[in-house]
Amino acid sequence: MNISKRVNNIKVSPVRKLIPYQEEAVKNGKKVYHFNIGQPDLPTPPEFFEFIANSGETTLKYAHSKGNLGLRQAMSRFYKDNFNLDFNEEEILITCGGSEALLFVLSTIFDVGDEILVSEPYYANYNSFFEMLEIKVNAFQAKAEEGFHLPPKEEILGKITPNTKAILLTNPGNPTGTVYTEEELKIIGDIAKEHNLFVISDEVYRLLSYDNKIATSMGAFPEYAENTVIIESISKTYSACGARIGAIVSKNKEFMSAVYKLCQARLSVSTLDMIGAEGLYNTLRKEYFDKNRAIYESRRDVIFEGLQKIEGVKVTKPEGAFYVMVTLPVDDSEKFAIWLLSSFDCDGETVMLTPAQGFYKTPNAGKQQVRITYCLEEEKIKKALNILEKGLIEYNKINK
Repeated sequence: MNISKRVNNIKVSPVRKLIPYQEEAVKNGKKVYHFNIGQPDLPTPPEFFEFIANSGETTLKYAHSKGNLGLRQAMSRFYKDNFNLDFNEEEILITCGGSEALLFVLSTIFDVGDEILVSEPYYANYNSFFEMLEIKVNAFQAKAEEGFHLPPKEEILGKITPNTKAILLTNPGNPTGTVYTEEELKIIGDIAKEHNLFVISDEVYRLLSYDNKIATSMGAFPEYAENTVIIESISKTYSACGARIGAIVSKNKEFMSAVYKLCQARLSVSTLDMIGAEGLYNTLRKEYFDKNRAIYESRRDVIFEGLQKIEGVKVTKPEGAFYVMVTLPVDDSEKFAIWLLSSFDCDGETVMLTPAQGFYKTPNAGKQQVRITYCLEEEKIKKALNILEKGLIEYNKINK
């Protein structure tokens, strides 16, 4: 029996590619500090569990394919109260996490061989969906020395072809931590309008921006309403990655009617998770988000300052999310990351990184870069940075 070419063509996620090495390291008695995955370590708010416990559900029936009405209404109020965005419940579809939201959006917009425009480096797991749906990627490269902000408009326009159907943005950025300015978003919106393209705006980190910066939503611009599709999720905002609640948000009625067919095909999202999510949207206010933002911003400062002190390391200060892209003084970041797990420890401890090549479409780009996440307590961040520094010294002695 044969496995389909569609699945065989999907590459292993660089975020999880090194897990076998990590498992072997743990098996051999090493303690591993995880700089590799964006799993928030802050507790999921108790309201999530309380609303489920008090729901009174005795039979878990299918939910509406659009998602529970109460949850969609709660999200609508949340958008208005927190961002002054007007989306009614019919402009919101609940999905099994942000990943399903993106898969459904891409499936609705693209035919085989169509092209998507992205800024690289970009979230590596997007590639799985591009490969699955046979979408061609055209990437314009953002530069580390410019904080991974957008290149000039002319450079973006030069990547558009007659087969381009959409531009995909992540704001704030994963893996870069970049928060796009309103001017940058307007450039993208203008390009989309001029060339009849969708803008797919992944905004799952919207509430995590620092230094008093605001991560403006593409939904804030009425002039781009018909072009804009927003990807939403409770995973990062509420430390609820395992709940698998996401959403598709758009004012484009034709698009929403079409993507709803896919929601119907998969029947419904988890009833209990939607009840818990509704509780979060209905009860948690600005104070909760401000507290979490302050924790991550402090960690951002610790990791940025620590990385700056390591000889040969180049780093740009991230503006949002909880990731930082780092250029290391090594020949190959993947080789180094594997070595840290398989051949190095500092008093029985080591660190796990994510090599950055998988975040680029351009061959060999990011070969010396890693993505580091700061979903760790500050003391653990400091300890992991110390291990990383010693690892770099030892690795470069061996590989002179």
